[in-house]
Amino acid sequence: MSGVRRLSRLLSTRRLALAKAWPAVLQTGTRGFHFTVDGNKRASAKVSDSISAQYPVVDHEFDAGFNTACVTKLFPTRSHTAAQGGINAALGNMEEDNWRWHFYDTVKGSDWLGDQDAIHYMTEQAPAAVVELENYGMPFSRTEDGKIYQRAFGGQSLKFGKGGQAHRCCCVADRTGHSLLHTLYGRVSLCYHTSYFVEYFALDLLMEDGECRGVIKKNPTKTTYQTQPKTTLLKMGKGLE
Repeated sequence: MSGVRRLSRLLSTRRLALAKAWPAVLQTGTRGFHFTVDGNKRASAKVSDSISAQYPVVDHEFDAGFNTACVTKLFPTRSHTAAQGGINAALGNMEEDNWRWHFYDTVKGSDWLGDQDAIHYMTEQAPAAVVELENYGMPFSRTEDGKIYQRAFGGQSLKFGKGGQAHRCCCVADRTGHSLLHTLYGRVSLCYHTSYFVEYFALDLLMEDGECRGVIKKNPTKTTYQTQPKTTLLKMGKGLE
């Protein structure tokens, strides 16, 4: 019992010391995460007084490695579950196909306004990306011989538009978006320890010398945060097609 009392007094002393050391804004329930190179999370944060003295902003720092922060207005598995179409990839499971034909269709579909280097990379790597999703556990619809089923979809042709309709769209019945989100959420959460900031709204980008250095965001309690990662990606629009 004496050992328990000593441990209790020690913990109380540490809590008191932390309460005196932490800024008042942290004691009111604001959240801060600091990710180190070795992946450890530390319960530390700093308050930026250079932005606004009236509205304190807490830094969320993501320093290195595979530690990722996802800022989203909705819970990740509910953000786009209505997408029904599928993923175009030249797997050739229904007939002969070639990624170059897919490349031609995509450039033509963009009225030659698309970034052709990006389209080249996307169409060439699409089959490998679909196989990777399958390995993650995404339950694609199947043909009778067990291959990923591909259906006809708008704007897809064979032999540079001269071979008729292409069956190039990999799907999970009519709920591809639902399955894709759940598959990726499970994979990312289990393997890469991603931190999600759900129901946060991005207010502005932090720009320096023409480069994005972070994001200013606000949560439902109207607390303002800033995130300053090494890389910032903006995900907008339909990402399945």
